[in-house]
Order: sequence, then C-alpha cells, then structure tokens
Amino acid sequence: MSAPSSENKPTCGPVVVSAKADRKTFSSKKGPKKRAAHQIPDEILNDVEIQQAMKPLPENYNFEIHKTIWKIRSNGSKMVALQLPEGLLMFACTIADIIERFTEAETIIMGDVTYGACCVDDATAIALGADLMVHYGHSCLVPIDTTSGIQMLYVFVDIKIDSSHFVETIKYNFDNGTCLALVSTIQFVATLQSVSRDLSSDFKIITPQSKPLSPGEILGCTSPKLTDVDALVYLGDGRFHIESIMIANPTVPAYRYDPYDKKFTREYYDHDKMKEMRYAAIKTASKAKKFGLILGTLGRQGSPKVLEHLEKKIKDSGRECVIVLLSEIFPSKLDMFTGIDAWVQVACPRLSIDWGAAYKKPLLNPYELTVALDDTKWNEVYPMDFYANDSLGPWTVNNEAHRPQRVNKSKSKKEKTLASSCCKVNISSDTACCKDNNSLDAEKCKDYSSDITCCKDTSSDIAQCKDNSSNIACCEDNSSDIAQCKDNSSDNAGCKQTESSREEEVKNCDSASTT
Repeated sequence: MSAPSSENKPTCGPVVVSAKADRKTFSSKKGPKKRAAHQIPDEILNDVEIQQAMKPLPENYNFEIHKTIWKIRSNGSKMVALQLPEGLLMFACTIADIIERFTEAETIIMGDVTYGACCVDDATAIALGADLMVHYGHSCLVPIDTTSGIQMLYVFVDIKIDSSHFVETIKYNFDNGTCLALVSTIQFVATLQSVSRDLSSDFKIITPQSKPLSPGEILGCTSPKLTDVDALVYLGDGRFHIESIMIANPTVPAYRYDPYDKKFTREYYDHDKMKEMRYAAIKTASKAKKFGLILGTLGRQGSPKVLEHLEKKIKDSGRECVIVLLSEIFPSKLDMFTGIDAWVQVACPRLSIDWGAAYKKPLLNPYELTVALDDTKWNEVYPMDFYANDSLGPWTVNNEAHRPQRVNKSKSKKEKTLASSCCKVNISSDTACCKDNNSLDAEKCKDYSSDITCCKDTSSDIAQCKDNSSNIACCEDNSSDIAQCKDNSSDNAGCKQTESSREEEVKNCDSASTT
C-alpha cells in the first residue's frame, strides 16, 4: 500500500494497530436462547463498556459498532482492514481501538485516498493478511463475487439530521401539489425516505432510482433520468453529486438543502459550456492515431471489461493503443509519455468532464471515446449512467453486455429436482442466486427475480434489495439500521440561503416568519 501524498495525509495515516496483549477472549458460540436471524445478541447491544467506548464518536453518526463487533466475533476474524473516506478518517483510530478491545482481532487502517464506493481496496487488504474488510461511507457498489477473496462489511454511516427543518423548508418554498424528486447520497437516504412520507400529503414526491443504487441515491457518475417532475431537491453538502443529476436532467430546476448549515439554494450548471468543451476534445481525439488507454487502479475504480471493450474498438478502427495503469491521473504524469495523441481513462467519467481542460492532450472517458470512433452518437443530454444497469452501451460497467448469462430458472429447478432424487445437488456458482460468504448469517440468499437480489441487513430494520448488474448479490451484511431520523431540534422552521455565482436567492423562511 503506497503512502498517501502530503496534501492527502490522513489524520492517523496508514498504520497497523498492534493488538493489546491483555485483550479479552470472546466466545462465538451461540447460546441456547433462540433469536431472530440477523439479530445482534443482547449481550453486545447492552454492553455498558462498549457504549462507554463509543462516546468519543459523534452520536448522530451510525458507525454500527455493535454489528461490526458481532460480525468479527462470529466469523472469528483475526485481521480486520478499515477503509474510510477522508472525511471520516478522523474517527479511524477510535474505531480501531474499540474493535481491538472488544474482539480478538487486530486492525489495519487503510490510509490511501478513497473517493467513493468504486474505491474498495480489497486487493491491498488481502495482501496485508486481512480476512475481513469494513468499508465505511458508501453503498455496496462492488459485487461480492469480485471481492470473494475477503469477507466484506459495508457501513453506510447513516447521519441523523434535523429533518423537521428540511420538511418545513420544502413546504415554505414550494406550492402544494408540486412534483418533487428527492435525491441524496447514501448517508441521508434513510432520512430521505422518512421525509418523503412526511411531505406526501402536500406534494407529489418521488425518490427516483437508477439501479443498482437505492431509491433516491445518486453518485457523481450515476443518476436517474427524471420525467414529469417540477423540480429536484438534493439533500447533502457540496456540489459533486448534485451536478451529476443536473447533467442528466438539464431542464429540471435544481435545489440543494445543506443539512449542516441549514441553507437552501437554487443551483445552476453551465451545460452549454461543458458540452462545447467535451465535444471539442472528442473532435480532436477523433483524429488521433495512437491512444493511451488508462485503467484506474484505485481500488475497484477501473473496469477490465470496459477496458477490453474499448481496446478492441480502437484496434478495429485501425488505430494503435497502449495500456497504462494508474491509481490517480495527473496532468504532469501524462506529460511524461511521448507519442500519445489522445488519452482515454477508465476510472471516473467525471475526471474528464470536470478536469479535462487541465490536460495538454484530450482526456476522454469511455462514452466520449465511442463518440470519437463513430461507434455511438453524441447525445444532447450528456449521460450519467456509468454504473446504471440500463446504461446506453457496453462502455459502462454494469451494461448487460458485461453481465453473466442469465439462468433459465424453471429449467434449473427441474434439473435440481431430478438430481435430488438420487443424490445431493452441488449448485455451481452460475446457478446459485448469490454467494453467501457470511458465516454468521444462517439464512441463505433468496433469488427474488432473475436479476434482482437482496443485500442482507444484519442490523435488522430492512433488507434493502439492489439490482447489482448481475445475478449475484451486491453485498452481504449491508449496513445500516436505516432508523428513521427523529430530531426535535427544529426551533427555526425556516431556511437560510446564500448568494453566489451559482446560487439564486429564494424565499427566506426566517425573514418571512419575522414579517
């Protein structure tokens, strides 16, 4: 594992935390008392010492400590790798200490940069001897068959906010009967579902879904197309994610509610300028004789299948290409290569859109290359479907062209019945609904449809179904408690708003209430 750069140096750094010599020994054997499947034992949930150890962590951030301890004890894990995005690295040492204290496992903190769910670094964790990896802050975008060499636990880190203030803000700024699309990142999806119910009596509320993502969830590279909506409202901070759904829906007015400073703003995006710049890069690249084809190696960011598809297209067009592996793609790094007329990166589509102008040679994403090679047409509405199951073409990760062949379920069942009359059936990986690597979950995965499987939530409240691009489960042990956010700190029902080059003043609840 490479050391992070100085500007990205985490709070604790990539370290191996030594196990304490006087740690306790815990039994993973189940007692005689029966309990429901996926239910965390009371002796863990009600452990006073665990509760005390969790106090340094913010109360409104659900790191699912009890579930993690239960998972480690039940699996008998000895080395646990913790991977957190940079915004959560400040809590890494505390979480590692808790795990070491209440389990028999040692911990490794993965300190390299993590941009999203695509950056799951299971390869490094395996190389360091970890038998369990806990990935924080993102949904289970990478199927478990891809990370089958190590057990995975995804912790969404659900964040509780003042949802009542958000509800009142929506009511104040929109007329009754308005059709609103509510979207967010995975941290606030639980709150989004609760808020949708609260607003449904006054508005037509939808939480659009781009499978395999959850309803209402968006990524910086993947967002659903909206139809017959009056406006979209994004719950979250920053602009990276809302820009994704704005690019995919250029005619829909967009608003952002920041749950941290409680500001509600109208957001804008210069679609014409973006498309003009990207089309110019495509036209220049269309004349290239030699392409540099970059496979992103930051976790699981790069897709070998997409790379192979693009390599074939380039060669079929009579051009040359050279494959380069990079964890992060900087202009200065690409400048070191000579003889390359244009670059294509299979890492993050937004890298080309947001930063393409910083590179001396055209830096295309997979969609743009197919346009440059006349393999597909230029869309007036720029697609944001990189991980979508219903994407436009095989230059995306989860396109049907890259999925395993579907199994004829009725035929498969008949074969199993015949075989069982004389012997036990050995179900192969291509006929099983999913790979259940979770030894603590006695319940096997159920195949709800030919292409929809279910992520098991061992912490209880919901089992959230995800269509994860193939006939295998998107993950095991999906976090989190998705408890409804009930926050009574809603004194000011209004919303403060700001002005900037990208924001327009909207009605101010506070000033109106004063009037």
